[in-house]
Amino acid sequence: MADVKSKLQWDTTLLRDADPLLGLAPLEAPAAVRYLAAFAMTAFAAVVAVGVESQVAIPNISLIFVVPVTIAAVGLGLGPSLFSAILGALAYNFFLTEPRYTLIVDDAANVWAIGLLFVIGLIVSAVAFTSQRRATDAALLRRQVTVLQGYSRDVVAADGTKAIVSITAQALAALFRVPVVVILVMEGKVVSVERVGGIEPQEAEIEAARSSLATGLVSPAGAYPALASRFDFWPVTTAVGLGAAIGVAFDPDERPSAPATLVDIVGRFLALALERTSHSRVDRHT
Repeated sequence: MADVKSKLQWDTTLLRDADPLLGLAPLEAPAAVRYLAAFAMTAFAAVVAVGVESQVAIPNISLIFVVPVTIAAVGLGLGPSLFSAILGALAYNFFLTEPRYTLIVDDAANVWAIGLLFVIGLIVSAVAFTSQRRATDAALLRRQVTVLQGYSRDVVAADGTKAIVSITAQALAALFRVPVVVILVMEGKVVSVERVGGIEPQEAEIEAARSSLATGLVSPAGAYPALASRFDFWPVTTAVGLGAAIGVAFDPDERPSAPATLVDIVGRFLALALERTSHSRVDRHT
């Protein structure tokens, strides 16, 4: 079982090394830090623009302010990128148009230049952010497919119920990167609890898992009647009387849009593996 766990973890690590985008975790820095970084980059661009303009006359020097907008869109998010676009337009007006060091614009051409700079900043920000989001989504899909492929291979090769449940919990944790619990129930009694992550299921959550299996319905976290449950539970039924409840503890602020699809795929593999193990045990006994 330890070898199977190591193989599953090795597959995920190998995929992350092969695709650098998978190593990029979602932005976890506070909003204030990200906006401060956008301000610093725009200020640096202003210093460079003023320095270059004082030495040599370069047309379209304002385009230097597009650079921090692009960097912010890719690395900091849409909000800091728009903030950088606004700051860039203001900095260009303040430092590089006459009269200097004021926000007053005497020449109508400069009004158009400032407005055009702001519009370019908005467009670049939107395009860069959208491209980065699509690349991240594609990388996430590749990771999920690889984890599911590894899980299907490992769960078929697993020998014994405990190994199957442990591999399932590890695969779900790799898919969602949140705490996971898999609870086996037979004839209304809990026979096994396998968890991955820092959350220990409480009695109320065990009851929520039983209820989900009894009704055959998904039991969302914090919803009636499982108000105290931190896990979303999905029921997994088999033809051999052994059922399982898959619990996933999503962060309410970072909940994926459609987790049921992935959980359902894993649940079907789990049901087949449990039925196979049960039949194999009966055959050996016979």
